[in-house]
Amino acid sequence: MIVLSGGTGTPKLLVGLKQVFKDEELNIIVNTAEDVWVSGNLVCPDVDSVIYALAGQIDKGKWWGVKEESFLTHTALNKLGHDEQMMIGDKDRATHIIRSELLRQGESLTQATSSLATRFGVTANILPMTDAVASVSTNILSPEGKYHFQEFWVAKKGEPEVLDVYFEGIESVKPSEAVMNVLNSDAEEVVLIGPSNPITSIGPILCLNGVRKMLKHKKVVAISPIVGNNPISGPAGKFMRAKGFEVSPYGVFKCYEEFLDVLVIDESDESPVDKELEVVKTDIIIGNDAGSEKMAVFIQDLLGNM
Repeated sequence: MIVLSGGTGTPKLLVGLKQVFKDEELNIIVNTAEDVWVSGNLVCPDVDSVIYALAGQIDKGKWWGVKEESFLTHTALNKLGHDEQMMIGDKDRATHIIRSELLRQGESLTQATSSLATRFGVTANILPMTDAVASVSTNILSPEGKYHFQEFWVAKKGEPEVLDVYFEGIESVKPSEAVMNVLNSDAEEVVLIGPSNPITSIGPILCLNGVRKMLKHKKVVAISPIVGNNPISGPAGKFMRAKGFEVSPYGVFKCYEEFLDVLVIDESDESPVDKELEVVKTDIIIGNDAGSEKMAVFIQDLLGNM
């Protein structure tokens, strides 16, 4: 199975998928448009969240970063006058250092990610959407100016009004060879779009040349990250409105309608009206590991009946 992933929502689901499917059955294509160099090291927030979640190391209070983290290096850097706006934990920083060293030694981002996953004991196939390192930047346009996503979400706490969202550099990069091979494989018939932000988490993957076309030849299932008129977490609502989408399961459908076969929505929501779309309902709120596994079993049963 192929899974399209960003941060937060999909890593929550992956905790359950790991219990229901074999790691080796999971091919996880991950957004890299929020990657950024911090203090000399490459930070890949969504890739790392996927690795940490599958390794049982993620901070489940935030759903990013490593549990039982310390911030001694970050504090020391700031005391020395180095303004590190992203609060990087010590364990998390070790991941970034190893990744950056592997890249400097000539490995691709895909190879470096595979190496990191192995070191964390993860055997799922985790694929950054592109090997063009930090070449795509998710930018948020507000009345105050332009913010990189990390500045908007971390430094500004997601508070500015959002006028537009765009992915600078997306036209000049291509999916990695590994991503192309997985999407072109006849052995992988199903693509699951996880409950991550449709605009900034899944959107960059879909904007890569050829991806939407390849998805038209797959059975695509998406899990809504919206219940009612509100995102389960994060700034998805602001971003969907800025891109002209209704903040609702119908809006999620419109984001993916070009290739979507099945939409999973919350049991409390009304089905989007479209005769070509299959809509199934369940409790999509993942509050703990048991909830994640319950959702994974639901997905397994759904796929078994397709």
